[in-house]
Amino acid sequence: MPTAPLGGKPLGRTSHGKRLYQRIKAPRAAVLVLTHPRIAKIINPMDENEIRRIAQNVLAQMSGAPQPDPLPASPATKRVVALGADHGGFDLKEILKPEIEVSGFTVTDVGTYSKEAVDYPDFAHAVAQLVGTGKAWRGIMIDGAGIGSCIVANKVPNVRAGMAYDLSSAMNSREHNDTNTLTLGAGLIGVNLAKQIVAAWLATDFGGERHAKRVDKIKSIEKQYLK
Repeated sequence: MPTAPLGGKPLGRTSHGKRLYQRIKAPRAAVLVLTHPRIAKIINPMDENEIRRIAQNVLAQMSGAPQPDPLPASPATKRVVALGADHGGFDLKEILKPEIEVSGFTVTDVGTYSKEAVDYPDFAHAVAQLVGTGKAWRGIMIDGAGIGSCIVANKVPNVRAGMAYDLSSAMNSREHNDTNTLTLGAGLIGVNLAKQIVAAWLATDFGGERHAKRVDKIKSIEKQYLK
């Protein structure tokens, strides 16, 4: 009999007979030695740090309760993700695009379409416009560091952009801040980490509750300057 990882207790077995274990006293969600089938297409299924927020869905499934899809799609059409990059983020954009599509999303690629030097504000603005006007569900913009594009995107009404550099920052931006636009620095993170960040960001729901009040205050401040 295998030993429960991380001091956890057995939860049961999957349909394939594999044991599931719940981590005890884990913050937020427990960590399971299990991979969601969609996230598995993007991230390494055996890395503990890449598998979070799955325990509640597994427990709900085992109890017979409906299990929400962590990568939701509209009943009528696939949800649209606006994707953009400058010349420094072009290569990473081209790698991430099929990964996002395989996960069940429709990608609107706003460019750039080559490594020829361009200005990141133009493409960050294009991504943010689609998100801010409701033409895209989420937006992802890639430049060299991710900082400038984040600043640009946050100038557009109804956009809450956050730069992520690891899984924790990506998930926190969704859980606490309800970000709808993600910026990445291609010069600061590797391809595998970028894939993991995008997968986690797309799969993480807004936490609501106490965070909702704070996000409402963000929206209220924005409205003060739109009058």
